[in-house]
Amino acid sequence: MKFIVNSQQLLKQLQSLSGVLTSNNTMPIINCFHFHLEENALTIKTTDLSTTLVARMEVETGRMENAEEVAIPSKMLLEILKSFDDVPMTFSVDPSSYAIELSSGEGEYHLAGMDAETYPTMPTAEGTSTVVMSCSALVAAINKTYFATSNDEMHQQMSGIFCEMTPDGVTFVATDAHKLVRYRRKDITSSESTNFILPKKPITIVKNILAARKDDGDITVEYNNTNLFITFDNFYIVCRLVDGRYPNYEAAIPKDNPNKLILDRQSFLNTLRRVSIFASEATRQVRLSISANKVDISAEDLEFSNKAHESIPCQYEGDPMDIGFNAKFLTEMISNLDTEQVLIELSHPSRAGIIFPYGDEAEGKQDDILMLVMPVMLAN
Repeated sequence: MKFIVNSQQLLKQLQSLSGVLTSNNTMPIINCFHFHLEENALTIKTTDLSTTLVARMEVETGRMENAEEVAIPSKMLLEILKSFDDVPMTFSVDPSSYAIELSSGEGEYHLAGMDAETYPTMPTAEGTSTVVMSCSALVAAINKTYFATSNDEMHQQMSGIFCEMTPDGVTFVATDAHKLVRYRRKDITSSESTNFILPKKPITIVKNILAARKDDGDITVEYNNTNLFITFDNFYIVCRLVDGRYPNYEAAIPKDNPNKLILDRQSFLNTLRRVSIFASEATRQVRLSISANKVDISAEDLEFSNKAHESIPCQYEGDPMDIGFNAKFLTEMISNLDTEQVLIELSHPSRAGIIFPYGDEAEGKQDDILMLVMPVMLAN
């Protein structure tokens, strides 16, 4: 195997692929990039057995009779490429010993490769259904929901994003039992109704790659009972879906919320950030004292005698209410909305608050979002 490639172009592809790599695996071959060369096309693959990411790029080669492949240690390859400027680099691989020689200018570098035949194979897209969506739609769905997923390893189902496909649209849901986000889009539809749970790691990798794109385009998503397959640009990703049943999220959303609070989003967000500095680090609790035309937002840390209080104007329909929330959760939710105002629906200090985008910007859009946050008990 011999080919010439631009060092920085290769490094960019490998850095995208390296998000799949893990440091605690017991199989040395998984610490490698799998290189497969056929004519002028180089295919690079990496896997952690649950997620496989593939990238393709054009290289310069000599005459080839057959496709060739080798596994190259990822850490050493990344480190050497990072030390180069934008220069051509020649890769030469001995097919009998898998010894690899890298050369550029006056430098030569030798490292030991591995037999690519032992590299894990990835699942094939058999018996799949297909949905085509824009990159921006998928990135928006991930950004709007990812922060609400659970980090509890004991509840794997809640560690991912629930995806519900129907002929009328698609719904993405994330929850950790303290907060919940439901994000719906009408511009993505499926010929049949189905649902599955997307794991965190691969969707984060996909989001990071897509977010770096300068233009919007379509991606192809295929899925069956066990795996998800995503194709876009020169990348192809396969990931194992989270096994298990997702909680009944609709049952957790209160239906009767007579108290309506409308706030300027940015003003509310800035106030939360200031006041929460003085909250207890253990609870992150802020108190909202709501009346007809203003909200008093306060926090207190009795252990260190810290406290803060600030008032902002509001529109409110309902009975006066004092309710407590975790400031971190509220800040995350308000930060992920993009309208000038937000609507918070409430029923009782012991029941969840429902947050919606509000105003003209929220009307007539192809997507809608609902956010739920559980209250925290206020001390008298």
